[in-house]
Amino acid sequence: MPSANVALSLSARTRTTRFLFLSALLAFVCGLTTLCCTASAVAAEKSNDPNIIYILADDMGYGDIKALNPECKIATPHLDQLARGGMVFTDAHTSSSVCTPTRYGVLTGRYNWRSRLKSGVLWGLSRRLIEQDRMTVPSMLKQHGYYTAAVGKWHLGMDWTLKDGGIATEKSYNKKTNPGWDVDYSKPIQNGPNSVGFDYFYGISASLDMPPYVYIENNKSQGIPTVTKAFFRDGPAHKDFEAIDVLPRITEKTVQIIDEHAAASKKGKPFFIYFPLNAPHTPILPTPEWQGKSGINAYCDFVMQVDDTVGQVMQALKKQGIHENTLVIFTADNGCSPAANFKEMADKDHQPSYRFRGHKADIYEGGHRVPFIANWPARVKAGTHSDQLICLTDLMATAADIVGAKLPDNAGEDSVSILPALEGKDTQPVREAAVHHSIRGAFSIRKDHWKLEFCPGSGGWSFPKPGKDDLSQLPPIQLYDLNADLNEQKNLQSEYPEVVKELTDLLQSYVDRGRSTPGAPQENNGDVDIFEAGKSAHKMKRPQKKKPAKAKS
Repeated sequence: MPSANVALSLSARTRTTRFLFLSALLAFVCGLTTLCCTASAVAAEKSNDPNIIYILADDMGYGDIKALNPECKIATPHLDQLARGGMVFTDAHTSSSVCTPTRYGVLTGRYNWRSRLKSGVLWGLSRRLIEQDRMTVPSMLKQHGYYTAAVGKWHLGMDWTLKDGGIATEKSYNKKTNPGWDVDYSKPIQNGPNSVGFDYFYGISASLDMPPYVYIENNKSQGIPTVTKAFFRDGPAHKDFEAIDVLPRITEKTVQIIDEHAAASKKGKPFFIYFPLNAPHTPILPTPEWQGKSGINAYCDFVMQVDDTVGQVMQALKKQGIHENTLVIFTADNGCSPAANFKEMADKDHQPSYRFRGHKADIYEGGHRVPFIANWPARVKAGTHSDQLICLTDLMATAADIVGAKLPDNAGEDSVSILPALEGKDTQPVREAAVHHSIRGAFSIRKDHWKLEFCPGSGGWSFPKPGKDDLSQLPPIQLYDLNADLNEQKNLQSEYPEVVKELTDLLQSYVDRGRSTPGAPQENNGDVDIFEAGKSAHKMKRPQKKKPAKAKS
């Protein structure tokens, strides 16, 4: 038998072992509790990430909303309410004055002229524009638990398969020689919205006046075109496709997505919906209930229908109880188009460009200064205004700031966060400058109250118009003081050469570094010459009138 001392030693050893075991168990339980609490905190934090809905109107002027233009003659009650409940930005700009390039900037946070598209727009059968492996707003938000959807007009290219096995290009549509019938519409579409971060897509490939006239869901055409239809341009169409139905259908689809994902968003799975409208772009086709409602013309009726679309989205958010923590942004891809019929509107004292010179396609303010309303009751004070200079490329950095993400150097090169402005915490300008681009590839740069334009004339479609009006006698550059001359009437380029040099050097540095924000230098896709479009326009003299043909003897 063991002695008493040995027994006592064994008992003490047992107690020590038990103590160590219990201590370890307690530490494990505490660690597990801490881990669970941390996970719960993270989940709670993620549940506070807002839903984001980005509504992009198509060809809609700054002056088309009463909340922005007191003299507006169009009734826009839902947009006015959106503005009353949030913040209006009075100095917001697109990166381009036409469709495709602006959309590239919105989704990538990168100026459009850094891409392969140096001027103009894509077409309905054009190949993808967003570069492979480039981070986009949806791909970034997906990394942070978001469900992502795009509904509406894409216009950023996608790869359609030809019947001979090749890939369609801009040349695949030619009204006379190749009107789009060589595409195999039964084959899946490659490199569309799903390839750049969207979980779901429903809509049309480009503008509603560009074939093919079919709906697309994810990577499949919804039905095979069997007839030719013309919504300005002739082209392949599905027999049931009608342009007038597009805005109601994509609105219904967006509301459906809100309804389906509302519950998940309350549990920490927020959603991002990119909602690029087809309206009020041509074809200007308001539905019967809106026809004649404005008392002005069809374009203004269509604007009222756009306003109603915004109302339906807001109603869905409130119905689902997620309005408070949803950031809704309403803006436009460029200014109003001449197709809206400026004379008809002027006769009724409506000015879609407000007090700004020019319109869609131009380097003037009317081409790229657009409405911008942000509504987010949880964090944006109602009834506020901001005069910060912002650009639609700023969505990327703003979304990253909201979710606490750090963008890599090769993403969002021209994007800055406007979250400080949204929360009323901005004490200085959020961006150093903004760069604008016209349909013909003419540049301008804006810093503080100075705006330097690297072309004579409009650079677009208004007077003086390149290719139509004589620009050879105009100065090759234009400098305006927007504080004193918002309508860009007095060119000060000869009076302030130091300002011209400062802004020229700044723009050139943005080009050379491949970015306009801090970070490692990046490469542009192809050469960028800030003077090229202006030089070619300056050489244009007044077109010669054709001499009348001699009568035949």
